[in-house]
Amino acid sequence: MILEIAQIDVKPGSEADFEAGIAKASALFKAAAGCRSFAVRRSIEKPQRYRLLIEWETLEAHTKDFTGSQPWQDYRALVSRYFESPPQVEHTELTLAAF
Repeated sequence: MILEIAQIDVKPGSEADFEAGIAKASALFKAAAGCRSFAVRRSIEKPQRYRLLIEWETLEAHTKDFTGSQPWQDYRALVSRYFESPPQVEHTELTLAAF
């Protein structure tokens, strides 16, 4: 299992529009092969900063199968106009689940 963490900073005043767009986009991820879960968290200290937490069965399910596909393009069409800067994305693997 791979956890994709995408940090997205949105333009001031566009938070509600971004949240509406990302809610619509969640259906695209739900239908994506290899996508296990999709969650969005908003920073308390920096309310224009969001983190997408997306679990993929494999790295390739995200990087090869989803990225660049029509659903990915549809996702970007829903939310990219609100981006202050390009998202920062990294992929992680679980090394410890303590409790």
